[in-house]
Amino acid sequence: MEGEPTLRLRVFDLNCWAIRYLSKRRQERIRLIGDTLRREGFDLVLLQEVWSEQDYRELKVKLADRYPFSHYFRSGVIGSGLCVFSRFPILDTLLYQYSLNGYPYMLQHGDWFCGKSVGLVVSVWESEPLCFPSLQLHAEYCRDEDAYLPHRLVQAWELAQFIRHTSKAADVVLLGGDLNMHPEDVGVRLLRGWTGLRDAFAEATRFEGCKNGCTLVPDNRFTNKSELLPFPLGIRIDYILYKAISSFTVKCEELKTTTGPAPGTDIPFSDHEAVMATLHIQRQGQPAGATLGTADLALADVVTEARTEVDVGLRAAQRQRYSSGRMAVLALLLLLLQATAALGTLAGLGTEQPFPKLSFCLLAFLALGVLVLATGLHLFHTKEVKMLHGTEDQMSMALRALQERP
Repeated sequence: MEGEPTLRLRVFDLNCWAIRYLSKRRQERIRLIGDTLRREGFDLVLLQEVWSEQDYRELKVKLADRYPFSHYFRSGVIGSGLCVFSRFPILDTLLYQYSLNGYPYMLQHGDWFCGKSVGLVVSVWESEPLCFPSLQLHAEYCRDEDAYLPHRLVQAWELAQFIRHTSKAADVVLLGGDLNMHPEDVGVRLLRGWTGLRDAFAEATRFEGCKNGCTLVPDNRFTNKSELLPFPLGIRIDYILYKAISSFTVKCEELKTTTGPAPGTDIPFSDHEAVMATLHIQRQGQPAGATLGTADLALADVVTEARTEVDVGLRAAQRQRYSSGRMAVLALLLLLLQATAALGTLAGLGTEQPFPKLSFCLLAFLALGVLVLATGLHLFHTKEVKMLHGTEDQMSMALRALQERP
């Protein structure tokens, strides 16, 4: 509405791929990211995979004059990797760690150890509260045999619930991060349908960058080319999503992605391309309508599809819990058998020991190790079953509510 205050919000989002000792040219790239952010002067910066707090502190010092407000979210064993830099005052922060995040024994992937999370920053403009969640979901690794799909769907559902319940007091919600899902995947459709978030790429008046907005492209020298063989143009897994609540409107004027090496260098910022959006936020005369209810049938189909995938994961987790439990019982029986044999020998019931002492001890240690490992796996998969079952119940409840609406 003419005369009403308008905010032109410039947003920068990047998965920095800054794993200490492992990521190639990490320190050099962190310096490049800091130099670019300081030069460009965005209003809001959402970064993921900044695993080293030292990297965050260096960025904070370098960007202090441009972005006086910042926050680093800590979680898991090695941290969430999430941090936010803002030109606007940060009033409050909140971190939610997903209940499921891969498997601790999949050491080559490591998602479980970092504690994937969503970090919420509450900021303010013209005395109006703004919510800026930044996040990363579990990586896909193998699209054809995606063992982590149920976990990623649980994360998408928890993220959607998190946004719905934490954004009620906000006027604008802006979410940025690496969803590790393609735009048409059920997790993205579930997140957008259940929250009413709009995709900046689909809504942008102007776009400039990689074809189809891809953020993982084969031309990037740090990208694993084998993962992109089925996708010659690349894939879009990094997003800026937004919605207006109450009496505001949000429009995406322009969306850009980086397209290779940073200016004046021979290396890109990361193995992901950065996403940059220019949004117009304006107060309107009348409050906006509800975000849910206009496409309930389509949303019900998405929830049904997601619930089906979660159920598949639930049955797999139940099988793994049964297998690990059975292995623990067998190891316990073997230990009891050895203890009985040892006691019998000490009591003089046996004339000679059935095994040499060294072999007997090694077998006991092996049985004890299997017992501890199998018990740990059984407890982990028991928790996994509970979380998947709980998410399935929540989805069933939401589906009934959608189907019963007049």
